[in-house]
Amino acid sequence: MRFIEDVIKRPFITEKSNEAIADGKYTFIVDKNATKTEIKQAVEKLFQVRVLKVNTLNFKGKQKRMGVHQGYRADWKKAVVKIDTDPRPVTYTEKGGKEAVINKKLKTAIDEFGVTQ
Repeated sequence: MRFIEDVIKRPFITEKSNEAIADGKYTFIVDKNATKTEIKQAVEKLFQVRVLKVNTLNFKGKQKRMGVHQGYRADWKKAVVKIDTDPRPVTYTEKGGKEAVINKKLKTAIDEFGVTQ
């Protein structure tokens, strides 16, 4: 069991990721060993949003050198998370045919996403 804070490291902010925010897609750098399910649960708990889809990309560290010394940068993982921008209440049928509604108060955007001006 991992802590939520260990799964998501930081937001990944580029021009392309800022444009995708309008579609409800947010990009994060996550732990290299995190699964899509762990990423989904972490984003839902941290930001109180409903996650529809998680796409992940693994990156190998580049080879770098400084003078005569050579080495590799660390491997890392990027996750693109699509959130529900129009959350609706969930309805289901209870025993006896009665319909029940779960109406959670969910956000439609991640306000804490580090957009600087």
